[in-house]
Amino acid sequence: MAGATGTRLTYRTQCRYNTKSNMQRILHTPGGKLVYQAIQKKAKGPACGDCGKALIGLPRLRPMEYRRLKNREKRVSRAYGGSRCAHCVRNRVVRAFLIEEQKCVKQVLADKLSQNKAEDTKKSKSKK
Repeated sequence: MAGATGTRLTYRTQCRYNTKSNMQRILHTPGGKLVYQAIQKKAKGPACGDCGKALIGLPRLRPMEYRRLKNREKRVSRAYGGSRCAHCVRNRVVRAFLIEEQKCVKQVLADKLSQNKAEDTKKSKSKK
């Protein structure tokens, strides 16, 4: 990029290598000079831990900038607000409810079976 304009530019920081963390763009100053301006890395943003989709309602910042945020800015006011999307939270709630229902049904069936066994033993004793 710098070669197209015909001027040589030098980095303004200590790092002299073209690395991912040292990306630069050319900037025209009001005085007519060309200088390098450091570009910050693009943030990936928070994603759901279950499905991997981007979380809605949370800012896309670098990790250090998240540390400077308040708690209310880091999460959504919902269970698993800052780590799971609404769809996955709903699936978890439904799954937990169905598991509890299954336990109740199993208990009812076990009670019925034990009552049937008790009645069978009473009938067999009365026959003797």
